[in-house]
Amino acid sequence: MVGLGNPGTRYARTRHNVGQLVVERLAERLDVRRFAAKYAGRFAEVGTPNGPVGLLIPTTYMNLSGDSVGPAAGALRAARPQVLVVHDELDLPFGVVRGKVGGGTGGHNGLRSLAERLGGQDFLRVRLGIGRPPPAFRGDQADWVLMGFNEPAAQVSAMIDLGVRMVETVIADGMEAAVQRFHSAEPGSRARERRLRKEAARAADPDTAADAPAGQQAEPDGAPEA
Repeated sequence: MVGLGNPGTRYARTRHNVGQLVVERLAERLDVRRFAAKYAGRFAEVGTPNGPVGLLIPTTYMNLSGDSVGPAAGALRAARPQVLVVHDELDLPFGVVRGKVGGGTGGHNGLRSLAERLGGQDFLRVRLGIGRPPPAFRGDQADWVLMGFNEPAAQVSAMIDLGVRMVETVIADGMEAAVQRFHSAEPGSRARERRLRKEAARAADPDTAADAPAGQQAEPDGAPEA
């Protein structure tokens, strides 16, 4: 299981790092005491009723995530369908969590790097919606994913918890069962998603939230990419 993100405190709570936040919270639930420096990342192996699970948080920049995941998968003899990647998703509204097997990379440089190093794209994915920037956002896509959340902390935490629960279901019952369980619309869920999207847009609109944190510029060379 891989939680994608960029290394360092500067990016720790940004939208692009929400996959890493899910794996860190899952590690707390599994009572992981420490991660070892391994596979160009932070790695821990834990026992579950369904067998051992490796937790990996790459310490490479996002666009080099495959340099961590590829060697780990090789050493652990994990085929691509045994690799579960948790990552941010621009094309999902904020707060929405979805799973799937395979698919394209959608311009996500972390996924592109993984596909290159793993030799294919048929790995498992749990996708956490960060939404696209609203029309009033002053910046580009890279600025958006590399900035902190404007949404209330409780809503961000709820999305992370939902991601953890979906990951736990994938581990216990497989992706198909997780999709059936978490993609089913609960009563009021669509209205709740619309409300969250509106609140996210208001929070990111500088005209209504003048003190919202400004987007960060992506750095050249070894810097993180969207």
